[in-house]
Amino acid sequence: MVKRALLSVSDKTGIVEFARGLEQLNIEIISTGGTARMLREAGIETIDVSEVTGFPEMMGGRVKTLHPRIHGGLLCLREDASHMGEAEKESIELIDMVAVNLYPFEITVSKDGVNLEEAIENIDIGGPTLLRSAAKNYAAVTVVCDPEDYGHILKELRSTGVVSDQTKEKLAVKAFRHTANYDSTIDTYLSKTLLGEDVLRMNFTDGVKLRYGENWHQEATYYKEKGIEGPSLSNAKQLHGKELSYNNYVDADNALQTIKEVGNQNPAVAIVKHNNPCGLATGSTLCEALQHAWDGDPISAFGSIICTNTVFDMESAQYLKGKFVEIILAPGFEHDALEYLKEKSANLRLLELPQFNESFDTEYTYKYVVGGMLKQQRNVGLYEKWECVTDAPYPEEKRGLSEFCIAACKSTKSNSVTLAYEYKDGCYVMLSMGAGQPNRVDSIRKLATTKARENLELIYEREKPDMSFDEYWESVLSECVMASDAFFPFDDSIVHADESNIKYIISPGGSIRDEEVIATANRLDISMVFTGMRHFLH
Repeated sequence: MVKRALLSVSDKTGIVEFARGLEQLNIEIISTGGTARMLREAGIETIDVSEVTGFPEMMGGRVKTLHPRIHGGLLCLREDASHMGEAEKESIELIDMVAVNLYPFEITVSKDGVNLEEAIENIDIGGPTLLRSAAKNYAAVTVVCDPEDYGHILKELRSTGVVSDQTKEKLAVKAFRHTANYDSTIDTYLSKTLLGEDVLRMNFTDGVKLRYGENWHQEATYYKEKGIEGPSLSNAKQLHGKELSYNNYVDADNALQTIKEVGNQNPAVAIVKHNNPCGLATGSTLCEALQHAWDGDPISAFGSIICTNTVFDMESAQYLKGKFVEIILAPGFEHDALEYLKEKSANLRLLELPQFNESFDTEYTYKYVVGGMLKQQRNVGLYEKWECVTDAPYPEEKRGLSEFCIAACKSTKSNSVTLAYEYKDGCYVMLSMGAGQPNRVDSIRKLATTKARENLELIYEREKPDMSFDEYWESVLSECVMASDAFFPFDDSIVHADESNIKYIISPGGSIRDEEVIATANRLDISMVFTGMRHFLH
């Protein structure tokens, strides 16, 4: 039962209302400094901590709650006769609730120009100590560090007269997690400022055990990043289907990042299989984009993950009839489309991400290798320059298609090459790609151009244009753009591109043989742009 509560908060959101609710339940309130002043101004009777301890707040407020009459009242085991005897002997009254949140250290050190002295003054000592004392004795003491919990606690007190054991357990864990994160932030800042050392401490919660890892014999868990906002699988709501697997998370993240690179000027669809976009297209409608993305690799699309940048509609849902996919990730689903897809398969995972068109809420990416962690800035942007380096000028009307092609290449595993085609005005399709090869020549000669020919044979049979297939093949490839994620170390890639009648090439440049590569492009009447920006993806 809660008889006495100590309230001392830096973030005063909702504290007056919470204190008033406690007062109405005849709970005595102890408080300090600005919190006590605010409560009294609101007409709430409050006892100063100094009245409890017999000592005034000292040293500019640095010392006020660090006293046996406070921490004895928190840590005393109510069922222990010797504890209770000592409390009575020293006139220590029990405290049954603590509501504390901490000096805003993280906010302070994130400000431009903050100095060390200001940062040090925002290191809370008494607050974490109160939270830890209360949380250690959670069976008897309710500990509150988040204003979001005030309403639930008052509801329980009004309903039953006590805070449930389950709630106290959750709040205790939350308090220890809060102080751990707080100390971690201080460690990171002071290590850098005082010692010049970089410290990486990561905060992931809500671990969900997955069915298995990349393979059946591996265990796996998905952890959410605390406080992450914007487009993220942690913020996606699963509307239907069985639980996600390890590989589902990896592939869905690739699909999300691929679509974000394409933008949202037109409806767009990415189809991902084994962490590579095997299909990518934009269209006048979502279904048109979906059909052309499927044309990028109909075989690989089996058992794939589909991601769209717009609400999934009924026409697109019906297009998938008879086609097996694992996941559809979209900003939302039309009601009829959602019901249709649910009927399609009990296992099909449908993920809704309303924050889809917001910006990513992270600056860095991380990758664990055995014995260490790699941290790097996110790969942001498509190019640093746009320099035509050949005698044949690069047509400005190819700019939109070229940017789309770079975006596709950026999301594809190195050494990657992508071929993109403008199948109608302003609508683009990744015709094919070559990915994951130890050399770039194989990505072009054995994969990208070979796959493009296979895909165009299927499209040719469907659309039946009034020309031979060879004429059709040459006419399409002559208007395609080929993007490479890195420079060409030799001119052989240019030669193999020419063999397939490819006339427009995008490359970062930067090879010691750039002049040789450019000379070969000039000899073959190929137009080439250097972007100055590499897009390796390992």
